[in-house]
Amino acid sequence: MSADRTVREPGEIFGPRMTLFADVLSVGVLTAVACLPIVTVPAALSTACALLRGAGVGEPATARRYVTLLRRRPWTADLVAGLVWIAGVLLLAADLALAGVGLPGAPLFAIVAAAIGAYAAVVGLRACARPESLTDWRAAVRGAALDSVRDVGGSALVLLALVAAVLCAWMLVPLAFLAPGPLAMALTAIDVRDKKTTDKYIDHSDVDDKRDPVQETQ
Repeated sequence: MSADRTVREPGEIFGPRMTLFADVLSVGVLTAVACLPIVTVPAALSTACALLRGAGVGEPATARRYVTLLRRRPWTADLVAGLVWIAGVLLLAADLALAGVGLPGAPLFAIVAAAIGAYAAVVGLRACARPESLTDWRAAVRGAALDSVRDVGGSALVLLALVAAVLCAWMLVPLAFLAPGPLAMALTAIDVRDKKTTDKYIDHSDVDDKRDPVQETQ
């Protein structure tokens, strides 16, 4: 990898672009391999987001660090999250299959099921991008549910990133082993963008009022 720059160009979040490109490709392969058991998809994607988030503050985005973060995870909670994810996908597929049979009210039912599935996908993906997902899935999901409603633009970007990743994997199967990298990068960038936007509009006047007068006179 190239040497890190101390000054970033406007719009850069994770660091130099060529270094980021290499990191995203390697993260994509690592995440795809970690996703092979299927039930590990949430944990693998959450770890990828954590790795790229660390790269934004100068931490190395290496295979060793990815494996280290993966090993430190609470795997009981991760497996439960994986089972919930699988159950949700199967339930949505069953609902859409029933709607395609031609039952009364099937078109409306299909639209409602698709909308619920899209919202669940946004919440799940945004939960993976949150730092809390490394240790506490419940907190991550609660925060993601709030973010999905409060930041509608970010939620739309999450859906677009998911659609792009699925289309890339569908059009060219080998890309399925690289698609998780750009998806994790997009999710992390959206989460970082949301946090920066929120911090920009937070009123810090109450903090300034509570500042120690002794510190101000020094």
